[in-house]
Amino acid sequence: MLGGDESRSKHDEFQQLQSRLQSVWHGFDAQMDSDLDILTIPSLSLDRGELAKVEGYIHYEERLLFALMRLSNPRTRLVYVTSVPLAPIAIDYYLQLLPGIPFSHARERLLLFSTDDYSLQPLTQKILNRPRLLDRIKRSLRPDRSVMICYNSTAIERDLALKLDIPLYALDPDLLYWGTKAGSRQIFAECGLPHPDGSELVFNDRDLAQVAADLWERQPDLQRLVVKLNEGFSGEGNAILDLRRLGNPTNHPQRVAAISQAFPDLSFQGHGETWTNFQTKIGHLGAIVEAFVQGEGKQSPSVQGCITPLGTVEILSTHDQILGGPDGQIFLGCQFPAAEGYRRQLQDLGLAIGKNLAAKGAIERFGVDFIAVPNADGRWDLQAIEINLRKGGTTHPFMTLKFLTNGYYQWEDGLFYSQQGKPKYYIASDNLQHPQYRGLLPNDLMDIIAHHRLHFDTSTETGTVFHMMGYLSEFGKVGLTSIGNSLAEAQEIYHKVEEVLDRETQLINTRSIPPISWKCE
Repeated sequence: MLGGDESRSKHDEFQQLQSRLQSVWHGFDAQMDSDLDILTIPSLSLDRGELAKVEGYIHYEERLLFALMRLSNPRTRLVYVTSVPLAPIAIDYYLQLLPGIPFSHARERLLLFSTDDYSLQPLTQKILNRPRLLDRIKRSLRPDRSVMICYNSTAIERDLALKLDIPLYALDPDLLYWGTKAGSRQIFAECGLPHPDGSELVFNDRDLAQVAADLWERQPDLQRLVVKLNEGFSGEGNAILDLRRLGNPTNHPQRVAAISQAFPDLSFQGHGETWTNFQTKIGHLGAIVEAFVQGEGKQSPSVQGCITPLGTVEILSTHDQILGGPDGQIFLGCQFPAAEGYRRQLQDLGLAIGKNLAAKGAIERFGVDFIAVPNADGRWDLQAIEINLRKGGTTHPFMTLKFLTNGYYQWEDGLFYSQQGKPKYYIASDNLQHPQYRGLLPNDLMDIIAHHRLHFDTSTETGTVFHMMGYLSEFGKVGLTSIGNSLAEAQEIYHKVEEVLDRETQLINTRSIPPISWKCE
């Protein structure tokens, strides 16, 4: 634990370091005029208990490999650090996608480092624990022409930036509260945005039962409520309490008692979660309760924005999220753009939140999740749910599209256009998974992609880009972004990949494979 003076000194040192962001911002934001070193740290900086719940979490470090597409700028150099070495063919795959850049030219400007550490520590901490590796990374960067990017920013990312003496293009960890459930609700209130009725932050199950009973009394017809840990990941940390199972308590003490007794039977969204573990986290992280939004035809859209080091706010994209899990709380994928009926409204609400965050000193990416329920008149009722102050599941597919096409997002209609003026659409997921995919190596996937022409075609700017290929062999899972000239075409391309992988793995598992014969010429 840092003392007050030491903490203030580190804060001041970090603020001074961050002041250099403005001088490198033009190079970072430029499409083809950048002489910059970009250090990519794709660390999931969560506590070990949370990391343990993320199956094969190390492979999430491959999510940010879209950053390699920055090498399409012939003067950009990129350093990418991972917990364990990446498959060489995965690197080759991304570099071959670069438009107009020879593979060898891009490869010479890419430097890969690994900690060779499979433990549950976040990658950033692994780097900090290895002073020789830290020194090699530092010596590979030009101090006055470098910037560090990451998946999510915490105190250890700030420590790494200070040790490397390069600015961090990410949220100041002192502002992390605004990305929590309680912080999100406060910003929604400040911006006058509609959001579900809910509670203040509490830190024990007794108070949680009290605020849940208060909510139930404010809304006697409420059927379900959501219990949310103040900090969560992709829907992990949420639980559903079905009030219909609690009978008809007639007064406040009875409601509190009924809710308390029901806590062990919560419908937990997190993998392998239990009430005993959840209860401990309430004491550590805090929790809130919210009304569960009901409605036929309910959708889960989101809006993504960016706050530059200059303080300007830009809306980047909107998506409809694909959710799963027992009660539809777990993020599985997304489609771009969000439905036309609420796309513009999402942009307006996202801009209001972005300006609020910018006034608080936030920079880099933010995303806001909503629930959309159709009204009888055909319009949509939007309820703001939470703010994410980090990269997320919608970041890598959108940035992949942007880097591949060098296109642009248009505010007027919320569509993304290629350089040829064609609107582009995609379906993306981190979770194309089947037990029979297990055992496929990245090289096997490349064989299948080549044979069935599943690759991204630069002439039509349609096709599929794969990511997280390291997941395949052990977990039978892979990520993909299927890009089309219409949403229907993107869906067709996505489904073709599913069909091909299903068919290929069934063939592999049922046929006899002849032995390889080596012949000397």
